Amino acid sequence: MTQEYIIHLAREALTTALLLSAPTLGFGLVVGLTVAVLQATTQIQEQTLTFVPKIVAVMLALLVFGSWMLNVMVGFTQNLFGDLSNIMR
Repeated sequence: MTQEYIIHLAREALTTALLLSAPTLGFGLVVGLTVAVLQATTQIQEQTLTFVPKIVAVMLALLVFGSWMLNVMVGFTQNLFGDLSNIMR
C-alpha cells in the first residue's frame, strides 16, 4: 500500500461524501433562503418557522435522490472491496 494509493482512496472518499450530501444540503439551502426572504418581507420572526420547511425539503430530497445516492455508495463500496487485494500488499 503506497502513499499515492492512500491519497487516492481519501480523495475518492471525500468526493463520494460531497456527492452524497450535495442534494440534501442544496434543497435545505434553497428552502432556508426562501423562508428567510419571506420572513424578512413579512416581518414574521418566528424561529420555529424555519425548521419545518427545511426538514420537509431534506426528506423530499432523500426521497427523490435516494436511489441515486444508494447507487453511488454501492459503487464506492464495490470499488473499495474490489481493490482489497491492492490494500493488503
